[in-house]
Amino acid sequence: MSSSFFMKTKGNPKTTKKGKETAAIKRKADGDSGGQSKIRAKKSSSKYNEEISSDSEVESPTVSKKRQAKEEIEFEETPQEKKLRLAKLYLEQLKEEEEKKAEDESFETDLIAGRLQEEVLEQKGKLQRLIAKDLIPPDDSEIRVLRGHKLPITCLVITPDDKCVFSAAKDCSIIKWDVESGKKLHTIHGGRKGTEDRHVGHTAHILCMAISSDGKYLATGDMNKLIMIWEGETCKHLYKFTGHKGPVSGLSFRRGTHDLYSASHDRSVKVWNVDENAYVETLFGHQDAITGLDSLSRERCVTVGGRDGTVRVWKIAEESQLVFHGHEGSIDCVQLINEEHMITGADDGSVSLWSVNKKKPLGTVKQAHGCHGDSGLEQPHWVSSVAALQNSDTVASGSHNSQVNVWKCGANYRGLELLFSVPVSGFINSLKFSSSGQFLVAGVGQEHRLGRWWRLKEAKNGIYIIPLKRKPSNPEEAI
Repeated sequence: MSSSFFMKTKGNPKTTKKGKETAAIKRKADGDSGGQSKIRAKKSSSKYNEEISSDSEVESPTVSKKRQAKEEIEFEETPQEKKLRLAKLYLEQLKEEEEKKAEDESFETDLIAGRLQEEVLEQKGKLQRLIAKDLIPPDDSEIRVLRGHKLPITCLVITPDDKCVFSAAKDCSIIKWDVESGKKLHTIHGGRKGTEDRHVGHTAHILCMAISSDGKYLATGDMNKLIMIWEGETCKHLYKFTGHKGPVSGLSFRRGTHDLYSASHDRSVKVWNVDENAYVETLFGHQDAITGLDSLSRERCVTVGGRDGTVRVWKIAEESQLVFHGHEGSIDCVQLINEEHMITGADDGSVSLWSVNKKKPLGTVKQAHGCHGDSGLEQPHWVSSVAALQNSDTVASGSHNSQVNVWKCGANYRGLELLFSVPVSGFINSLKFSSSGQFLVAGVGQEHRLGRWWRLKEAKNGIYIIPLKRKPSNPEEAI
């Protein structure tokens, strides 16, 4: 019995439990109050209790492990350890920030160095961005025409941010256009002759205009010898400069300043300070009416003197001038390509490239826009406007042969090569490249800006926006 009892205990505790309980009942029923039986009952009950507790111990480790894990998550580090961990994190962040800052600074330094180098080359007139090789002619459908002036356009300027165009015409009005939408943003209406005292604006043909490099001031000059200064943003009238004794034919702001240079048919060049609303000085030298003027950032300007056949560079600070000869006819327009080189156009049909270090042109294209008239009596088309994309190898010229010619300057600005022609009907009285080089704007009229020698009835008075398209960088894109 005893052996079987112990085997049962080992094999199955539950059966043992039942056996013990029945034995205890029997003993109670028999009235056996022996000490041994009590001791056995106690032993068996204690064994039973122990067995239950051991069963609970088998289940509890998983629960206790979970609790321990939670406790470890909640209380895995002491305050000192936390401080140490946060300090390490902070040091890592600082290190990353310093490394990034060092990278940015080195990148900025490279950028600044490149920019300074460009500015030095620009000042020396040696900066030449070679973009002409990538230009391709636009489709006729891509050329936009903005119409608003009643009479021929005489001059125009593009704002420094390339977002707006100001145009002026023989109807004495000035219009501010939005380039993207082609809408009029502002119109300054012209007044009738004799209303100068009460009309705010021009009452005679406007011949020239200029905008400051920050877009703050717009200057316009007319046949009545007046220069008007306007606020670029609002088109509010600010000042009126008087002093010229002939029509004002050329205006230009010195880049980076509000110094204004003006040229007139009275053969003089005047210097003004627009900030101070003040006249500065007058320069003399030309032997005929000055027909065009331009300037960049140096304290100097360049002018062309019509029938006196000269191009002059005025050194304002030194109070001296350089004289250049080249064209056979009246030189009607001039534009600086950079501080050292310029392009001019004349009524002998030629376009010339100049360096300030040479008295003669570096290169000339005769009959740049062809000829017109009966056989044997052909006359070249006058070159009425020129434009240059600054610090590049791309220039443009306009006449009245229904074409705007875009030219590529040769190496060291020696010679001109025709890239393509853009069909534009009428007199191209003004041409301007956008500073980004994304488009070219032409001011077109039925008549020449300075007179009424011809009238092209088929032409439309308007602003032509010509996109300057580039060749695709990848051959696959062209397919």
